[in-house]
Amino acid sequence: MPEQNQPVLDFLLSRRSRPAKTLKGPVPDRSELMTILTAAARTPDHGKLEPWRFIVLEKAALTRLADMIPPLGETLGVEPEKIEKQRRQYADADLAVAVVFSPKESPKVPHIEQVYSAGAVCLATLNAALASGWGANWLSGWASHNPSFCEEGLGLEPHESIAGLIHIGTETSAPPERPRPDLDVIVSWVSE
Repeated sequence: MPEQNQPVLDFLLSRRSRPAKTLKGPVPDRSELMTILTAAARTPDHGKLEPWRFIVLEKAALTRLADMIPPLGETLGVEPEKIEKQRRQYADADLAVAVVFSPKESPKVPHIEQVYSAGAVCLATLNAALASGWGANWLSGWASHNPSFCEEGLGLEPHESIAGLIHIGTETSAPPERPRPDLDVIVSWVSE
């Protein structure tokens, strides 16, 4: 029998994202955040391409991005309540890590595998923050999928996109447990 790492297994079996709106300061300092990002960067990465990178968004940057959202939303015809919800996601945050999907040309590693690796980095960042004792949540939203917002607000290159925004902070209230998938419905076994 392989040796189990029971504390890690217990963490994974009970992990729970914290709603971003319940996260406040203090936030991890740079040293603590580098530990989280170091853990996140140990993600499966076929071909060692690193088709992702991090942008750490501190309070002033998040406020600047929040201010970009209303005029962009109005130009795009986004409903006012969706504009405000997206604006608050940035304005109310004290720290977020943007995981940038930055695909690399490769004859051996398909584009889709690079997408999966970027998604895995988002989950690894989220789990590393939670395991470090912080509250964390993985979000995106219509603005983070808009090329002009990403290029003007975050300096992304035209071939890059946001895989996720990982909000990290101090948890102010524990969320209730939520229903989990019924494994009898979503698992099938193939024996032959």
